[in-house]
Amino acid sequence: MLSTRSRRPSILSSQLVQNFDYVLLFTTAILIIFGIMMIASATRDVASLADRVNSQILYSIVSFGVVLIMAAIDYRLLTSTYLWIYGVLVAMLTVVGVLGIEGEAGAQSWVNLGVAGFQPSELAKMLLIIVLAQQLAVNAERIHKLSTILKSLGFVAVPAFLIFIQPDLGITVLILVMWFVMVWAAGMRWRHILLFAIVGIVSVPIIWSQMEPYQQSRIIVFINPELDRDAYYNISQALTAIGNGGLLGKGYMQGTQSQLRFLRVRHTDYIFAVIAEEFGFVGAMVVLVLISIVLFRILRAARLAPDMAGSLICYGVATVIFFQTLVSVGMNVRVMPVTGLTLPFISSGGSSLVTLMFGIGLVESVVMRRKTREH
Repeated sequence: MLSTRSRRPSILSSQLVQNFDYVLLFTTAILIIFGIMMIASATRDVASLADRVNSQILYSIVSFGVVLIMAAIDYRLLTSTYLWIYGVLVAMLTVVGVLGIEGEAGAQSWVNLGVAGFQPSELAKMLLIIVLAQQLAVNAERIHKLSTILKSLGFVAVPAFLIFIQPDLGITVLILVMWFVMVWAAGMRWRHILLFAIVGIVSVPIIWSQMEPYQQSRIIVFINPELDRDAYYNISQALTAIGNGGLLGKGYMQGTQSQLRFLRVRHTDYIFAVIAEEFGFVGAMVVLVLISIVLFRILRAARLAPDMAGSLICYGVATVIFFQTLVSVGMNVRVMPVTGLTLPFISSGGSSLVTLMFGIGLVESVVMRRKTREH
């Protein structure tokens, strides 16, 4: 049971400021600045992408403001209104399904804010973390029951379906993985894990039948590139770029595959290949180490959280960052099919960056109100 003092929001408390995780913020700042540099390299002398760098800088400034705002708000104020938050995110995704506009990939998942476009499904995954964290915490004593797990899945099913029909398979899968990790962290039994694994395998043909042709093509090409050499082109160019980089790379803005434009969508899906070509194996590993530091600091926050909801929020944010990194790097080195998920903090994309930093702000809110100082 938390004391009255620990529950009281105290934005200006010196103790809260001292508890702020400056290492986490500083590491994300390095990744974002490096990302802007790589976007500048990937879009160099391309008129149609001329605004990408300025746009990313603007979103970066906004994202740091979001971190400070979210850190100042006691996360328990958010978890206490989780049903309202859930209603807002479902309504938001419903409106996008009716009035949304198509993005570059063809999915009707964007809204026009006048000065810029925004992808609500990106924000939805972070709001869903808050909802799931509190819903699971409230039902912690009944987590061993299948009915409790199914109830939490019900909270996920509606937004996942609305995102799937946009269609956006990447974020849909991400949300399901996030749900699984959070219910596992909450104490789901192994027999229930096995049950859902069996259901997932049985559901594959049904999910396949509902996927768009281009989504099916990505998976088919991943399994057998010979069936569609044109669709495999970008993967082939990414592998060539990574191979060209060697140990130390060709140098900033000196990559042949990126600078000569052989590699398409190099500022988003294939930015890791650009990094590997220009900075080599060493540069690519430095990026992964920095992302690993971010993940370790978030897991540290989970361990220090004053309650279960706070811990689950941290686990949810860590899952999003880890899974996006795994998939983004995996599709560049051809160990995973192309899904369109961005490399966290680095790929071009304002919606993704702002919502990831929204998640970092949630983690900061948790760690600032931790139960004890770390010794």
